[in-house]
Amino acid sequence: MHSVRATPGEGPLFAQVQALIIQRMVDGIWTPGERLPSEFALAEEFNVSQGTVRKAFDALVHENLLIRHQGRGTFIAAHSAKRELYRFFHLVSKDGVTPPPQTSRLISFERRKCSAEESRRLKISKSAHVVNIQRVRSMNKAPVIIENIVVPDALITGLGEDNEIPNELYQLYEQSYGVTIHKAIEHLHARATTRSEACHLSLIEGAPLLEIDRLAFTLDGTPVEWRVSRCDTSAHSYLSELF
Repeated sequence: MHSVRATPGEGPLFAQVQALIIQRMVDGIWTPGERLPSEFALAEEFNVSQGTVRKAFDALVHENLLIRHQGRGTFIAAHSAKRELYRFFHLVSKDGVTPPPQTSRLISFERRKCSAEESRRLKISKSAHVVNIQRVRSMNKAPVIIENIVVPDALITGLGEDNEIPNELYQLYEQSYGVTIHKAIEHLHARATTRSEACHLSLIEGAPLLEIDRLAFTLDGTPVEWRVSRCDTSAHSYLSELF
């Protein structure tokens, strides 16, 4: 039995319970889609009040790590194609409606030694290998995004060997490799279309593109994917909702 007692410097009691729950998720004790024990059961196990567990649950629901289903209980959040689009895909049409990417066309796929920048971004050895995917994503049948995706081969072993690279990769990482994307940090830049990009996106060379430089992390803070997306925003915009 875990006994949680407030300790100076460790934060509020509910935050300590929250950390214990996250650690169990990291350790694979509780897996995506699994129903958690009740607030009452966890309160007994952690030797805290039921209100403390409820507050920890509330915080984790806010962080999209838990999902409450009325009458069924509280579950570990699991990636689905729809959920991934909602959380991590921010291009919308001019009317504010998000059209999901319909297709992806693979430009190249290779397994190779990482570059110095990839080693730095993904915090892997300079001798480590990565999987590099380059593809074009279309929305409403029009090519809109050209993506360069790099993942550590040691974490996503065997990616692409079945020749199936779905539109939404985070669900694949979770279900096939046990790697759950918890958060992503993005930096946005304005770029000019290169000759190669212009060909793939049916644009003129030098046309403006929005570059989304994203680093995605697992629950324990391990960087697991570096993705650079260059987007034609002539018919779309980037939507960021702040609360």
